[in-house]
Amino acid sequence: MQPQADLIRQKLGQLVRGLTDLRHDGQFDEPNLDGTAGDYISFDSWEWPQGVGLYGLAQLWRRHRDPALQSLLEGWYARHLDKGLPGQNINTTAPMLALSLLWSETRDPRWQPALDDWATRLMRDAPRTLEGGFQHDVSDKVNPGELWDDTLFMAGLFLARYGHASGRQELVDEAIRQFLVHARYLSDPQTGLWFHGWTFDGRHNFARARWARGNAWITACILDLFEIPGVPGSVRLFLTEVLRAQVQALLPLQTQSGAWRTLLDDPSSYEEISATAGFAYGLLKAAGQGIGGPDWAEAGWRGVSAVLANIDASGTVQNVSYGTRMGPDLQFYRDIPLQPTGYGQALAILCLVEAEGQLDSKGVAA
Repeated sequence: MQPQADLIRQKLGQLVRGLTDLRHDGQFDEPNLDGTAGDYISFDSWEWPQGVGLYGLAQLWRRHRDPALQSLLEGWYARHLDKGLPGQNINTTAPMLALSLLWSETRDPRWQPALDDWATRLMRDAPRTLEGGFQHDVSDKVNPGELWDDTLFMAGLFLARYGHASGRQELVDEAIRQFLVHARYLSDPQTGLWFHGWTFDGRHNFARARWARGNAWITACILDLFEIPGVPGSVRLFLTEVLRAQVQALLPLQTQSGAWRTLLDDPSSYEEISATAGFAYGLLKAAGQGIGGPDWAEAGWRGVSAVLANIDASGTVQNVSYGTRMGPDLQFYRDIPLQPTGYGQALAILCLVEAEGQLDSKGVAA
């Protein structure tokens, strides 16, 4: 059953407040390699959870053109550019995605120098694996020879979106290469789902974890990549079939509540809402574009209902697993604690923005 549009709009407003109110309470101590404190929760920190959060805000702004949201986004970036950006790695690239979207719409001259410099350095300096994949280094750890599915959302989409907006086709081409290399090593040919990671040191997929949020990054970012002109038709055809194989495996794994589990094919693992939101976003979007059928849309709406049921009165998304490193075994994933985060808020925002758009396009009354 599809929710009412006014409920979705109400929840979107709550989600924005929940995102901007996030604060680190000291529970997680993860110092960076440079000795600085790592903060993966507070809204005002420059890291990947906040970067995904900003992308959710930017997509919400793009839909409604709310001046308050634009001011929120511009103020966040202005503060960080004024004090200086952190060192570059795959995860600290994530905030550049929302900035590239904002700049592509406004052409505000404040943002392009930082975008251009970051993209140039990423292309030139980012450590690579064999076959040219971006090595998934993070602020507190170097991961030699490792590919993670997170990389495509944290860095690949930025290169594609900024590359198109700036006329730098070499950035779009690099983003496409990253999607193809990662699909080669992370997509499981047996199931169609994606593994969390691959290492060229021993050439294996670690615990062979079919981890939900990692799969949700893929569902979401393949469809977002398709929005960007400059992606060749052959690549679209290939990635469309990769997506279809993934979704055909996902649909039977959706639980009765409408959610998916943190290990998709493990009934003993808990239901996880950030991944559920990412899947619902992608399924609704794909169905709306004619890539998927009514069963995709039905699963997407069930996912929306699960997301709505997990947004509390303060606008905070509950039952979101904390940032997840590459696990040595499947128990590692079962034991990840639950913690409200920026990406939990953002994936819920993306999910509800897509749901709202589809309801509006059908003329569904509030």
